Amino acid sequence: MTNIAIAPVSVIIPCYRCASTIQRAVQSVSNQTQKPAEVILVDDASDDDTLAVLHELAQQNPDWIKVLTLAENQGAASARNAGWEMATQTYIAFLDSDDTWIPSKLAAQYKIMLNNKDIVLSGHRCLVYRNEHDAAESYSKDTHAFYLVKPIAMLFKNRFSTTSTVMIKRDIPFRFKAGKRYAEDFYLWLQIIFSGYLVVYIDSPLAYVYKPLYGAGGLSAHLWQMEKGELNNFYCLYQAKQINLILYCVAAVFSLFKLCKRCLCTRLLIRS
Repeated sequence: MTNIAIAPVSVIIPCYRCASTIQRAVQSVSNQTQKPAEVILVDDASDDDTLAVLHELAQQNPDWIKVLTLAENQGAASARNAGWEMATQTYIAFLDSDDTWIPSKLAAQYKIMLNNKDIVLSGHRCLVYRNEHDAAESYSKDTHAFYLVKPIAMLFKNRFSTTSTVMIKRDIPFRFKAGKRYAEDFYLWLQIIFSGYLVVYIDSPLAYVYKPLYGAGGLSAHLWQMEKGELNNFYCLYQAKQINLILYCVAAVFSLFKLCKRCLCTRLLIRS
């Protein structure tokens, strides 16, 4: 790797029981047209072969990949925070262990943040992976449209439905809420945007997920846990006086409406 090809970005990947997918995720980082300065793999006390796979990846890339091991399982929020503390670069990009990036993702997103210094957080669209033909589609255009995300709009719609789309400035005074296991990423985005920081949405699909974003496998109980996490986000904002009572109530009711819609879609998907 030459210096020209390296972006001052730390990639953080929380890892838990992901021995079968982590190599694919890391390979998508290695395939970037502009590679990050470092990759931090955080093992969240996996009880399978994950840690061995992580060490093997680190041995293959000793100057690029770092492995951090947590003694107890703490959830993705704490795992990302641990990687955050270890990170050394100006920007942090998050990737989940079962997702991948298209090759031009990092270069495109870093360019936008580099040329717009006031942007603290950016995210983009993602696609659900279906087949090799979809993966071969090119999104390597030189310019990508991006839009300012307004706080109220973010309250009613999480523009960054997977953490794998997000790049953030390392030195912001916020972290994921330790111990929070559902909608913890959404809470961080809300904290940032309601504190007056500039957040943008890049209207290009630069990442792939390999399962539906909601209700995978018809797990309605999982959907309810996610919903409780989202409602808790709104309550925390209200307690911190970042939103008023009326906005809190409206956001909560709208969120419950979305839950009903997701549950209905999940049921129809199961029946089909």
